[in-house]
Amino acid sequence: MTIISWIILGLLAGAIAKVLLPGRDPGGFIGTTLIGVAGAFIGGWISARWLDHPITKDFYDGATWASAIGGSLVLLIAYRLLFGHSRN
Repeated sequence: MTIISWIILGLLAGAIAKVLLPGRDPGGFIGTTLIGVAGAFIGGWISARWLDHPITKDFYDGATWASAIGGSLVLLIAYRLLFGHSRN
């Protein structure tokens, strides 16, 4: 997959993570989508590095999507824990 594919996947993974984890985010929509892009990259890297599942070149691979959404969820939870109380 190209870098553009990872960005699109990250945007979609961030949106899915936001649906799975509703609530108010400190960064708003832009922050959530950037977390989704970063989560897709991190989830793909973890999947290839430690889970022994190299990322395929297929955009529609279920494991690729699962790792991207999982990475987005982890980053979104961490972001909320670190910066969630700064906005009332």
